[in-house]
Formats: sequence, C-alpha cells, structure tokens
Amino acid sequence: MSKSNYDVVVVGGGPAGCAVGICTARYGLNVVIFDRGNSSLRRCAFLENYLGFPAGIDIQTFYELMHAHVADVGCEMVSDMVESVTRTDDGSFRVRTQDGQSVQAPRVVAATTYDGEYLRGLDSDEKMFDTHEHHGEVHEEFDREYADADGRTPIEGLYVAGALAGYGEQVLIAAGHGMAVGRELVANIRRDEGYWEEAAPHYDWMRRRASLNYDWDDEEVWQQRFADHRLPNDHDIKQERLEHVREQEIEFVKSAHLEASEIERRRERAHRRLAAQLDEKFLLEVIDDNRLLEYVDEHVEQRRKDSE
Repeated sequence: MSKSNYDVVVVGGGPAGCAVGICTARYGLNVVIFDRGNSSLRRCAFLENYLGFPAGIDIQTFYELMHAHVADVGCEMVSDMVESVTRTDDGSFRVRTQDGQSVQAPRVVAATTYDGEYLRGLDSDEKMFDTHEHHGEVHEEFDREYADADGRTPIEGLYVAGALAGYGEQVLIAAGHGMAVGRELVANIRRDEGYWEEAAPHYDWMRRRASLNYDWDDEEVWQQRFADHRLPNDHDIKQERLEHVREQEIEFVKSAHLEASEIERRRERAHRRLAAQLDEKFLLEVIDDNRLLEYVDEHVEQRRKDSE
C-alpha cells in the first residue's frame, strides 16, 4: 500500500463499493478499496441486465472493467480481507486486514455482501446485529436497516452500501446505491467544510459549453445563478463564508462545461480505452486457439467494408 492514512476506506470491491470509490475519488478524496475477491456477484453465471452491455457480459470481464475504472479515477485497490474496524482516540477508524495491514481514515464504507463481522468492534450499543432462528439454530446477522436509505449509520463516519444495506437484489441496484452513498458522504464532508444545506450536494455532471445561453465571462450572471440555485431565500450566512463557497462552486461548474473539441477528444479516448481493454482480454484468451484466425479474418473483412 502507498500510505497508511486515507480520506475514505471502502470494504468490498463489488459494484456498490466500486461506485462509492468512483464517486468519492472523482471529488478528490484519497480512497482505498479492500477487495478479497469474494463478492456475491461471482456466483452469477452471466450478467445480462446491466445497462450498456446489449449482449450481456461475463462476470470476470465486468470485474476487470470496474476495477480498471476505479484505478483510473485514483482509487487504490488492495486484494486483502478486512478483519476489524475500530475507533481510534481521535475519532477516526483503524482498519486492519488479514495480511496484517493497517490504515486509518475518518470515514469507512462497508460494502460487503453478507459478512459484517469486521464491524463488531464498533457495536457498543448492540443494535448493529439481529438475532434470528433458522432451521432450529440461532444466528446473528448484520441488520439491513441499521443504515438509512443514504447509507448513514448512527456511528459518525460509518456508511453502509449495497447488499449489506439491503440493496443487493440486482447489480444495477447495488451500484446505484453505492453512488447514492458516495454522494451523501461527499455532501457530509462539504457540510463539515462550511457548505450550507442547499450547497452541500455535489453534482458530478459534464455539460456542453455550447448549451450556455449567457456570456461565459459575465461573473455577475454566474453569481446570480449561484444565488438562485444554491442559496436559501432568507439566510444569515457570513459574507466571507458565502464568497468562499460561491468561488469554489463557480470554479467547479465552469470546469464541468466542455468545449466541442474536448468532448470529441474524450469520446475518442473513451472508445480507445474500452476497445484496448476488451481486445487485450480477448486476444489473451484466444491466442492459442484456432479462433484467433477467425478473429483476424473478421477484422480484415470489416476494414475492407469500411474502406468501400
């Protein structure tokens, strides 16, 4: 591992955990994801209902694409199992793994599927686990209602995402909940940094600069739009605080408006990146197979058609 302190530790590298990682890392947070490679999704034979894959996608390739994505946005992915999460004297979390690694962070997201045992050290009020009877035997399991719909728990800084929070029925649902939890985590950080409620949500959305119907260099217009959308009607926010938040937000919104040339550059890069990853995986699988000749013939034929 590259460091021992992070802004966010995510336990679980499945769809929910990866979505949390993408959301928080894109905001600029230092994020580490611990993945022991035992997600419940691996029990799936083939994934056919995830948006963007019209013919479906095999589970291994889906995982490789997810993990490539989180790596590209800056998350550190560690193949290790988390054994315990405990509080430190300064109120942050100490996360220890099976291989003896130890990291500290003010925020932890539990995004595993079934096993919440690593959270036992935080369960001082004994409300985190439910007792139930199954086939005559008494069992304890993590309470799926311990966190609210946005993943927040009674323990400050601890969030739960995906199946452990009751959102594991479908891969899309788990990933969507992970993104919702990530956005709430970011919003809470912004509240701690002085953002008021209307300004706390962060919108990670690229826009077309050509869609603007006002002068890009007119600062008064930007400030008025900020007042219209991010300020409460009646407020007593100190001017220094207001100006700081407004400056930060306007700077981000401007950076999220893309010129046509930049949109095209990103489109081409995205297509090349995806094609390269899939081609590399495919070639590795067929390099010693007769299908390699068929693959080459298909590409030659397609290029011939494209040139006609």
